[in-house]
Amino acid sequence: MDLPQKIVLATDHAGFKLKEAIKAHLAKKGVDVIDVGTFSDESCDYPAIIRKGCGAVLDEGVPGVVFGGSGIGESIAANKVKGIRSARCCTVKDAQMCRKHNNANVMSLGGRMVPARRSKKMVDVFLATDFEGGRHQRRVDDLETNL
Repeated sequence: MDLPQKIVLATDHAGFKLKEAIKAHLAKKGVDVIDVGTFSDESCDYPAIIRKGCGAVLDEGVPGVVFGGSGIGESIAANKVKGIRSARCCTVKDAQMCRKHNNANVMSLGGRMVPARRSKKMVDVFLATDFEGGRHQRRVDDLETNL
């Protein structure tokens, strides 16, 4: 399984524990992690942190994973950033298909929704899955031009 050399992680307080688990998991695999925060489980608001993470995704040209309690608000916040295609994922199949058919560059995970063990597998699959292109490229292009 080929993983990228670098990835961006961003979270609020509710996803902090899962972010730390994923960060350690990726470090063991030799992936350089750009962690834009938050750095504790102290309550904070996610929109600014998620925007910062998405900015790093675009600046670095690498994928990202954002975390929250459910991952829903974080995915919504990420999708407000031009150039980001974020998918909230709960299954390994979600992680695969959001890359394969939608060319998602950010995956959103809920620290209160998805166990760490499954999340690690989901991140691995998300990072290792290539965009299929073809008819899906037309749809992604349409999303980018008609927002």
